[in-house]
Amino acid sequence: MNSLSLLQSALNLFRQHGGTLHTREALRLGIHPRTLYALRDSGALQQLSRGLYRLADLPPLANPDFVIVARKLPQAVVCLVSALAFHDLTTQAPHMVNVALRSGSSRPTLDYPPLRLFWFSGLAWSEGVEVHRIDDTPVRLYGPAKSVADCFKYRHKLGLDIALEAMRLYRRRRDFQVDTLLQCACICRVEKVMRPYLEALL
Repeated sequence: MNSLSLLQSALNLFRQHGGTLHTREALRLGIHPRTLYALRDSGALQQLSRGLYRLADLPPLANPDFVIVARKLPQAVVCLVSALAFHDLTTQAPHMVNVALRSGSSRPTLDYPPLRLFWFSGLAWSEGVEVHRIDDTPVRLYGPAKSVADCFKYRHKLGLDIALEAMRLYRRRRDFQVDTLLQCACICRVEKVMRPYLEALL
């Protein structure tokens, strides 16, 4: 097979697998590293992050940071202010992706995007996780109620104003559920902190 055929074959494999591949996935499919780098250097592939490539002719990613995190750290959960921003529960524009990892996990090394890491355990880690398909990538995020409760739990790191704004915005939503919010508050052990603010809004 000549070099042009190799390049076209590699591009076809990318298309067959959603347009985005890790280096290890590409190698497993039979794409040689030289072919991968040639496609990158020619502009046919876009390097999203170290070891993560995407076809350059695909439509721009709506949320590249979340996609990279989901692809590189599949067990991570987008949390706190980043999750609030996704759910339209904050006016903050986070400069780093807030990511929850299970307690005991090793610290990941990711050159991009910048991360702010939090370690969760028990039900605080496992409850309230939603999976949203963003740019054809399943992304794990905490749901609205859990994200509000998490922000109260981390109010000393984030600021109480962020947590209060999130609660007010969540209260206005049609899908607001006080029981779900209180359940999440119990899981995060902030029910006593949250209840007076919540009662003032009800």
